[in-house]
Amino acid sequence: MPDDFYRKPINNSFQPTQDPPYEATTLSGDLSWGLTADADFLVFDRARGLELLGPAPKNEFRFTIAEVFHDAPVFNPPTNELYFSQLAPGFLPQLAVNLSASPLSLSNKVADPPLYSGNGAWYHGGLIYYCVGGGNRSVLEQSGTVSRPGIYTLNATTGKSNVLLNNYFGYYFNSCDDITVDAKGDVWFTDNDYSWGNKVDEYAPVLGSASYRFRPSTGAVNIVEDTLKQPNGIAFSPDKKKLYLTDTAAISPEILQQYGMLGYMDYNFSSPHTVYAFDVSANGNTISGRRPIYSSKQWIPDGLKVAQNGYIVTGTGGGVDILDEDGTILVTVKTNYTAVNVNWTGKDFETLWIVGVGGVSEVTWNLPGPILY
Repeated sequence: MPDDFYRKPINNSFQPTQDPPYEATTLSGDLSWGLTADADFLVFDRARGLELLGPAPKNEFRFTIAEVFHDAPVFNPPTNELYFSQLAPGFLPQLAVNLSASPLSLSNKVADPPLYSGNGAWYHGGLIYYCVGGGNRSVLEQSGTVSRPGIYTLNATTGKSNVLLNNYFGYYFNSCDDITVDAKGDVWFTDNDYSWGNKVDEYAPVLGSASYRFRPSTGAVNIVEDTLKQPNGIAFSPDKKKLYLTDTAAISPEILQQYGMLGYMDYNFSSPHTVYAFDVSANGNTISGRRPIYSSKQWIPDGLKVAQNGYIVTGTGGGVDILDEDGTILVTVKTNYTAVNVNWTGKDFETLWIVGVGGVSEVTWNLPGPILY
């Protein structure tokens, strides 16, 4: 960018629609810059960006939803539905887009027992694995005990849910956030403080923020990373040799048990809003070599997925940023609402869906997502 430019200051709101977007930067004498405001896509790398968009890309707004955070989009192939969650106090259903309907339809579905505030989701082995962030004594698990943040599964065909894990050696998790499952069936997930800040967990955090690996076949739980302040998005590279994690500490809640759930989170752009890459050990059990590869140009890199070709796709508030393996930005898919998380649908996983605060979008392009197993 040339020297003669002006980017408006940040309002320090954790709602990015209240902050001036990157496109609102003014450039003296550059008449073309104004076109970015109404564009569906911003291309930063012409060759690779146009290739991933394909010859006829579409960015279509599909549904207006509540002006609260929505997360955990996940494709359920057996029913051809896209599930996602609404992160609001007392809201128990999952939302489901019927991809077979014409026109597309959106409905609420309540699991049995309910899954309260699913922050992250991953399809594996015929089940949806959820990172559930809600904790409330009025919501019970199948055993009759109080629902707590943890790892749950959902059979979307029967509607039955099951809790797999909700504590680390007797200490309940704070806010299980995002999740992925490796080829061995190990569940990798992040745990931060956001459920307290979102007023969906009435219990203040006890554990420090961290990322974990859980092996359902044995019940073993291992902490794999504890240096990120607010670990959030998580995804493997296609060859499983890298793990990507986001630190979104630019948004952080106040933790004051005596005052209860304040429902307020500070936004400080000078704190981390960063994607990190880690090397995965040869046996696939640990990670090392933490290195930052991308600091989002606005808001935070929230949900994070990796395409078939290794490109990183992350929701960053005013849109979705697509990065190469080293963190170089290639394209931004713009939204007119706060983009939080993404996932692919379709027989060949060629269609991207975006969910967030107030909206759901469908993107048709030339960047297929990971094959589910």
